[in-house]
Amino acid sequence: MTVLGVPRSARPRRRPPRAPHLRVLRRGARPPEDRRPGGPDRSPRVVVLTARVGAGHDRAAYELAARLRARGAVVDVHDYLDALPRYGQVIIGDGYGFTVNRLPRFFDWLFYALEHRWDVRGIILTFLTFSERTVRRWTRDADVVVSTFPLSCQTLGRMRAAGRIDVPVISYLTDPAPHRMWLHPGVDTHLSVTSACAAAADAMYGVQVRPAGPLVGPAFSRAHTDADRTETRNSLGLGDDETAVLISAGSLGLGDVPSLVAAALTNPSSHVVVLCGRNTALRTELDAMPRVTALGWRDDVPALMGACDVLLHNAGGLSVTEALVANLPAVTYCPIPGHGRANATVLADAGLAPWPTSPEGLAEVLDGVSRTSPLSPWPTDPHGDVAEIVLEAAGERAAVAAAS
Repeated sequence: MTVLGVPRSARPRRRPPRAPHLRVLRRGARPPEDRRPGGPDRSPRVVVLTARVGAGHDRAAYELAARLRARGAVVDVHDYLDALPRYGQVIIGDGYGFTVNRLPRFFDWLFYALEHRWDVRGIILTFLTFSERTVRRWTRDADVVVSTFPLSCQTLGRMRAAGRIDVPVISYLTDPAPHRMWLHPGVDTHLSVTSACAAAADAMYGVQVRPAGPLVGPAFSRAHTDADRTETRNSLGLGDDETAVLISAGSLGLGDVPSLVAAALTNPSSHVVVLCGRNTALRTELDAMPRVTALGWRDDVPALMGACDVLLHNAGGLSVTEALVANLPAVTYCPIPGHGRANATVLADAGLAPWPTSPEGLAEVLDGVSRTSPLSPWPTDPHGDVAEIVLEAAGERAAVAAAS
């Protein structure tokens, strides 16, 4: 599988204006008068597709949108699930957390099948064609389209290859590990968070992926003073001599989180702070345990990372990227099936996050942890961040349109 250029068809005839009853997600979009149909000085228009599956895809999408708007672009962010039939939204959106927590073996099989069985992959890809009409409407006036979700990457890649989208398509891989649903030959540019992901994509699939750095809020890269750290630790009930282990299980509280907590407590100096997301049952279960502080959904994660000594995770998604930006060491333990184990492998092989496989091994790792990330996961000079790469593609598209 290689990334191939695809022929560009002429722009299809513009459809009539959107009916007023159609609901479109536009957070912070600029007023319509900013959308001038032509001219070299018009604001570039970027469409970003994400999905409400966990929170990692959404947060990357809206961080990208914020960076693009700060540079003068007009940005629309759409939830890809809204382009699918209602039953598909329920299966993909709600089924993800249910399957990981209740049917982990099935989820593991599904991840394997999407990688290795053409028949299973074909069924999924055929179902995704139901989204194309809405996606075409969303993207018809765009200069560039970006996906932060693997299924929308497949739809955009197929439409681009078939000439139903005639502007550049960019895929931004939010996972540390690549997999087939993130990659499509019709996509013009694949971007990744880390160099490790780019190297894995080349080795596993022969696909060129460009490392472009993280899409996380600027608060994660700000230094926290000793006073900030002390204040946050006191508010969490952390002692000065305790190793604060921050456990993140995503917005849904995915995986066997109690096992993570029990393993972390094997180290007698550990105090565990658990981000349970919106999983209130998990928070209630853990909150009664000694040396455990269970938290719900929080907006002060940068401060929490500044106060803790190590991140313990089981999925390898956005929380690991945030930790690396915040210079907080990350450790994998008891990863969730499917992409969680794939992410753990890439992170461990790259030296970005060790993966102990026993409580004793975890206790040893926590004993030796120091508050500094072991490696820089992205190039010191990535030749522009994600927003700059997207705007460059939009500029090339606008130049071609103006010349035609």
